[in-house]
Amino acid sequence: MSRSCLIPAAAQRDGNDPIFALHGEAVRRAEAGESILNSTLGALMDDEGHLAIMPSVSEALAGIPPQSAAGYAPIIGDLSFREAVIADVLPAKLVSQAVAVATPGCTGAIHHAMMNFLEPGQAALAPSYYWGPYQTIANHTGRSVQTFNMFDEETRLDLEAFEATINNQMVEQGRALVLFNFPCNNPTGYSLDEAEWEAVADIILNMGKIGPVAFLLDHAYARFGSDASNRWVEHLPKMLESATVLIGWTISKSFAQYGARVGALLALNHDSSERELIANALGYSCRATWSNCNHLGLLAAARLLTDSELRERSTKEREGMIHLLNERVEVFNDLAGLADLHYPRYEGGFFVSVFTPDADKTADTMREAGVFVVPMPGAVRVALCTTPASTIPRLVDALDVGVRAAKSIAP
Repeated sequence: MSRSCLIPAAAQRDGNDPIFALHGEAVRRAEAGESILNSTLGALMDDEGHLAIMPSVSEALAGIPPQSAAGYAPIIGDLSFREAVIADVLPAKLVSQAVAVATPGCTGAIHHAMMNFLEPGQAALAPSYYWGPYQTIANHTGRSVQTFNMFDEETRLDLEAFEATINNQMVEQGRALVLFNFPCNNPTGYSLDEAEWEAVADIILNMGKIGPVAFLLDHAYARFGSDASNRWVEHLPKMLESATVLIGWTISKSFAQYGARVGALLALNHDSSERELIANALGYSCRATWSNCNHLGLLAAARLLTDSELRERSTKEREGMIHLLNERVEVFNDLAGLADLHYPRYEGGFFVSVFTPDADKTADTMREAGVFVVPMPGAVRVALCTTPASTIPRLVDALDVGVRAAKSIAP
């Protein structure tokens, strides 16, 4: 009888991410000659199907001296990088209240938040529509993810559900780690408006008076949100009256460098002693996991953020990417409205999610027609970031047929 050296929990794990598995199937079918529309991965493609890149970023990477790039990065990241990221995200009045460590993308930031702000066995709190790897990271670290209903009857953030669920967590766990991926939520594309942010800040303030609360904002897609949706930063002072605020930052989306694996976790707290403890804890976790991040990427990111000429060019290049996305958003909103598809308010970002009573049936029906989207409970995620505007009519037609198929078998 064969025996595995793996522990039982590890022996049951799937080695491939479901999204990448769907993407792989789409690629194989396209290479075999089929007409495929692949709306799965979160990477911005131009209208010719090539990965969109930013010349200023390539220049910054090429300009790093080889010996500097080849050397170990400091465990928590270069000081120039950390200071530049803090200044990039926060207004001047909050800079002194923040510490940061380098991470391999937002994934590393989420990992460190789970490890340091929750006890083993406890649950982070996220909206019911959230980035799937949150759950994977939680499981791998001995934690879990609890959700609250994301949308109320008006398809706005269900604030009552959020407040009730976090209150229950404070009673049961004595602490909370909240994971919010706004603006441009992955997977729905939804961004909170001013009233929603104000209400969220009030809830965090009140819960922080009961016990330890860490509020993490996954900043991955924030640069693709509107000015109004990015006013979340104005509500940080209220949250900081009683809570710790964490921000996961990455160059993956905002600088179109998915493969560089460069990011950061920022932590804000009004108390300097607490900030020192947090910085030490996060540094310890860096050493215990990846040890050092990609030094070439860290140094290039610091240049992009601090060199005025490179920063200006990268901003203009990003504006071009945003324009490309917004063109697709406009076409999708027009056609999806005509098809009477139901989806949350969608103003920008990489994804939109279309509600359906049976996501697997909808996705399967679409896949038979050569259109790939990602199923999840209650909806299918559509990556408009990979979908040229000229193909959106085909996409909407397939969504319409897929949702109708799901409704035909719904109880």
